[in-house]
Amino acid sequence: MTADEFAPADFDPPTSLVTDSFRLEPLGPQSRCSTSRHIRSTAGYPDGNWSGVVALIVPPADGMTLEQNLADLRRHAEHFTQRVGFTFTVLDPGDNDVIGCVYLYPSNSEEWDVTVQSWVRADRSDLDGPLADAVASWLAAEWPWRRVDRCGR
Repeated sequence: MTADEFAPADFDPPTSLVTDSFRLEPLGPQSRCSTSRHIRSTAGYPDGNWSGVVALIVPPADGMTLEQNLADLRRHAEHFTQRVGFTFTVLDPGDNDVIGCVYLYPSNSEEWDVTVQSWVRADRSDLDGPLADAVASWLAAEWPWRRVDRCGR
């Protein structure tokens, strides 16, 4: 799938979603995502395996070095620029602490236009459902895809 097939050339991707509980902004080198064990146990990742294209974003089970993490963050930022995937960091609106991530990538299935996966830190697990629901509403209102695979959510 080309970038134009995933995100039409005339589409300007939103770069933020703000609620009372969290704020999304594009993931990049300024961000830090962690807690891979909790990520692997989040709804949408039932077998601990991030399927398809999204498999490229899962951190190793034993963690990442700072250099690996920085390279991963740069890769996500480049995906956003190239319009082949859109990854957002989830921030606490009060202190800008990173509390999770949201991934929007092309689906490997003809049934879906996009696969959406998200996670929040274990200590913010109460936001898991509200985040998934807010992202679903955001996608319906502001993004070009109509067939959204929410990975069982």
